Amino acid sequence: MNGEQTTIKTVGNNIRELRMHSGVSLRAAAKRLGISTSALSKIETGVTDVNLSRLEQIADIYGVKIIQLWIPNVEHSNIEASKLNQAQEKVLKLEAEIKAFQQKVILLYEKLHEQSTKYDHAV
Repeated sequence: MNGEQTTIKTVGNNIRELRMHSGVSLRAAAKRLGISTSALSKIETGVTDVNLSRLEQIADIYGVKIIQLWIPNVEHSNIEASKLNQAQEKVLKLEAEIKAFQQKVILLYEKLHEQSTKYDHAV
């Protein structure tokens, strides 16, 4: 099997994984794409090459970027992307908490400085 055939098989496998992960039947997916069930089956098994516009349509239906169709084990990459998104959300939340904490520290420092200045003037 040459590199092109391997790529066609990878893309087909990824399309099938996305469809199955989404819980969509072959018939329903084919209908959404406006192609026959056998045509989609041939794409998923790597028997038939698929053009770029069809790949864009497939990626859009499953809510992925077209490049993800070429990545071996697309389901794993989707899980990793999901974990990355969750981590980014946590980082943003922690950054907001740190900023709020910093503001409290600055306010406390200013109050302490005011009290220190009042004490120095009183003595």
